[in-house]
Amino acid sequence: MRRTDRVRLRTTAVACAAVVVGALSALPAGSAQAVSPDIVISQVYGGGGNSGAPYTNDFIELYNRGTTPVSVTGWTVQYASAAGSSWSRTTLSGTVAPGAYYLVQEAAGAGAGAPLPAPDATGTLALGATAGKVALVTNGTALSCGSACAGQPGVKDFVGYGSTASSAEGTPTGNLSNSTAALRAGGGATDTDSNAADFAVTAPAPRNSTTTGGGTGGTRIRDIQGAARTSPLAGRPVGAVPGVVTAVGPAGFWFQDPLPDADPATSEAVYVYTATAPAVTVGDSVTVGGTVSEYRPGGTGGTTNLTVTELTGPSVAVLAHNAPLPAATVVGAGGRVPPTSVISTVTSGDVETAGSFHPATEGLDFWESLEGMRVELDDAAVVGPSTAFGEIPVVPQGSTTRTGRGGILLQSGDANPERVILDDVLAPTPTATVGDTLTGATVGVLDYSFGDFKLLVTATPVVSSGGLAPETTAAAAPGELAAATFNVENLAPSDPQSKFDGLAAGIVSRLRSPDLVALEEIQDNSGATDNGVVAADQTLARLTAAITAAGGPAYTYRQIDPQNDQDGGQPGGNIRQVFLYRTDRGLSFTDRPGAGSGTANSVLNNAGTPALAYSPGRLDPGNSAFAASRKPLAGEFRWQGRPVFVIANHFNSKGGDQPLFGRYQQPARPSETQRHAQATVVKTFTDQILAVDPNAAVIVLGDLNDFEFSQTTDLLTAGGSLVDLPRTLPLAERYTYVYEGNSQVLDHILISPALAAKPYGYDIVHLNSEFPAQLSDHDPQVVRVPLP
Repeated sequence: MRRTDRVRLRTTAVACAAVVVGALSALPAGSAQAVSPDIVISQVYGGGGNSGAPYTNDFIELYNRGTTPVSVTGWTVQYASAAGSSWSRTTLSGTVAPGAYYLVQEAAGAGAGAPLPAPDATGTLALGATAGKVALVTNGTALSCGSACAGQPGVKDFVGYGSTASSAEGTPTGNLSNSTAALRAGGGATDTDSNAADFAVTAPAPRNSTTTGGGTGGTRIRDIQGAARTSPLAGRPVGAVPGVVTAVGPAGFWFQDPLPDADPATSEAVYVYTATAPAVTVGDSVTVGGTVSEYRPGGTGGTTNLTVTELTGPSVAVLAHNAPLPAATVVGAGGRVPPTSVISTVTSGDVETAGSFHPATEGLDFWESLEGMRVELDDAAVVGPSTAFGEIPVVPQGSTTRTGRGGILLQSGDANPERVILDDVLAPTPTATVGDTLTGATVGVLDYSFGDFKLLVTATPVVSSGGLAPETTAAAAPGELAAATFNVENLAPSDPQSKFDGLAAGIVSRLRSPDLVALEEIQDNSGATDNGVVAADQTLARLTAAITAAGGPAYTYRQIDPQNDQDGGQPGGNIRQVFLYRTDRGLSFTDRPGAGSGTANSVLNNAGTPALAYSPGRLDPGNSAFAASRKPLAGEFRWQGRPVFVIANHFNSKGGDQPLFGRYQQPARPSETQRHAQATVVKTFTDQILAVDPNAAVIVLGDLNDFEFSQTTDLLTAGGSLVDLPRTLPLAERYTYVYEGNSQVLDHILISPALAAKPYGYDIVHLNSEFPAQLSDHDPQVVRVPLP
């Protein structure tokens, strides 16, 4: 079934705050207090060696945000207390490459903490743990200022940290501590000449000129996630990874780096699996050590799922509380716009070994690049109804191609990679209908399970109703034969009377009591109890009685009981197709008895008029095409004296096919093979009818479990012997089912050329698939053909 991993994520705390960090400025370089084009101070830490310190030494870190190497020989880094004007110096030497760091180790405290990575320069400055002033100066002359120091001659960059600092670029940073440092955003690249905007107070992460993705003491979450579908550090231990806790569950938590780099391909967040309730709360600034792991949700049954990167066996240090949460990444207009047609171009099979990561153009990679991160959708459009599992499929505003009622249409070559499913793991989700809008910002952390990317909302979204209502079709005119198909989803006597009454009301009021209804998924009298019972007379008696009670006509039925447990579906249910029909408008059933569940029907030629050997009778029930699947039911009717041949179908389900957002691309669809064989049997039978009389009235209908653009439908319509009516509709109306937010055709009515040549009316009647309260997960449809 579903939800075996849900317990790992159940919430104990959530939050929705967001913070905006400074962006790169285009101000020109020049005099002091202008944005530096290259070397900047990227990190300051003054609590080294003190109680609770993660490192033994204070340090100052530089970063070259330019494009060419810069020599710092003869330069100095200088320090003065928060209110002081007496400056101490450390002299530098060497060259800093573009995009590289330069670590200056300063004085040690009482001895607490771990050693720094190998420094590029060493001094003895004793920096204040909470507040102070640091200058990068292009000469060896000591400063003598107490204020306005950023504008002094030779000052390349300047940081006032702590609220009491008497000088700063713009406003000083927040106060530091023994366990926190001031880190410049963008990996060191962000410089707007405002210390408060450019720096975050978070766990120290010293980086030197040799720092790489796995460098000691320098690992960031983005290094763990990498620009890839699995972590480049999988299986390796990491230590002191900094971040802020964004959401907490019963067995782990998500945390995110408040200082992202400029690469959108690398996620800045990751899940930490603690196995028991974690001792952190949302807003905690933490460092986490552990082993990088790839967890595949679903256990042994989830082999087609993608993996989720996480840290296991963690050691967690809480550095501070109530830190501002990293800004949520907006998905959609004004933010990162997801691909709209391509899920993946990988064709090698396993995406985890395929390389070629393209988040800008491929949906699977787009969502993977946001794994674990805080994500925001503004005024999200609901494209699938809320489910019993608390899930709601949504897309950003502006997504195409939409249905006429607000869904999003599944098409050949476009499975809508912009879809994401909201989940109630961390906060309740509301009840929503296709066409609704989730007003304002919907924010959560991005996860993956059961073959889909899930946005675990951290606050309940607000629903604005789109006003969608169930449809009603037109009534058949005199002389028009109305034929419908309706999958009633495992109808059994054990269902509540409300389901029978609701289905009856739909048939009478919404479908306008058609002459013929081909029903799919009628269960036997004992429902899902696997006790050998195959008769369904009690099921059908309750349904026909409910129709009469709803003001409908007296329907009768024809069907053939299947062999026990041979037709697939819910074990013990023995689902089958049934002809439900009324006789008060000119329709009658031609009974030719004698067929059992294993009897193959055939077409007879009675002096140029086709006839069925058995009515009702099953099509080729011994054919392997129908192994563990429903056998088509053929019946011969007469409409005002004219023979009408009807074949009711319920083809093999899509169970066993690989998920759209799965590990294997392109997804294998092994279930198609059986549907193709089933379509071939049905096509052969209808061709036999039309070979006797090309003008015969033939209706093929039911749940084909395949799309109007599929090969299954192509096989049925080959040679023009049948017309698939869903294909005749405008694109925005082609759907009978909504699955994971994709509106799609699974149910069909096909008619012979003689019927298609008449001015028929055809309608898919949307009663169920778009609504959270469903009597069935399929929408019925009806064709009205004038047959005087």
